[in-house]
Amino acid sequence: MSKYSIRQFVQETQQEDSARDFFELETDRMLEVNLNGRVWAKAGSMISYDGNIKFEREGMLEHGLGKFVKKAISGEGTQLMKANGQGRLYIADMGKKITILDLEGESVYINGNDLLAFQDGLDWDIKMMRRVAGMMAGGLFNVRLEGQGLVAFTSHYEPLTLHVTPDKPVFTDPNATVAWSGNLEPEFVTDVQLKSFFGRGSGESVQMKFSGNGFVVVQPYEEVYQAQQS
Repeated sequence: MSKYSIRQFVQETQQEDSARDFFELETDRMLEVNLNGRVWAKAGSMISYDGNIKFEREGMLEHGLGKFVKKAISGEGTQLMKANGQGRLYIADMGKKITILDLEGESVYINGNDLLAFQDGLDWDIKMMRRVAGMMAGGLFNVRLEGQGLVAFTSHYEPLTLHVTPDKPVFTDPNATVAWSGNLEPEFVTDVQLKSFFGRGSGESVQMKFSGNGFVVVQPYEEVYQAQQS
């Protein structure tokens, strides 16, 4: 349907009042947070809210000196904001598709650029990977989350989950890799022949190799972020 009356448009696009979970997908690309306390979200991701909610950008030493030093060294571009109060908060990131994970004591790695929000109380840390020539900094630094709580991450289009087994390692393009299970420790490998075949200076020539037991989430899009300039 390409044309609506105002009444039809409001009915088709209005918020869903029946949802009451802490994280709810209002649409595939917009997250509703039913807030009664605090939540951490990607800075700049707020679309709308109602109720009594206060927003603060992540403090320089908010999460301790160790995380601050890691962010300073890595050039990690992800900045967080905390939302405190009661009400409904709507967040999104460039129209990307949103996936919600309910961690039950497990751990997961998420690309720092794709982390949208997580429940207060989860343990998290920045994982720095060694620099690889020709790679953008945004693809090398990730966030490890662990504990009991909800995490929301984003992807361009539909994500695909690949199973990793001891007899079947999985290779991925770092710029298309969104998340992976917390027990996996990827390594970077290069393939000069593949680089020559594609005629590119980055991307397929440098790959992430996942070995062991677990999973990897990829997206059908190569997302490249420059490191923040000081």
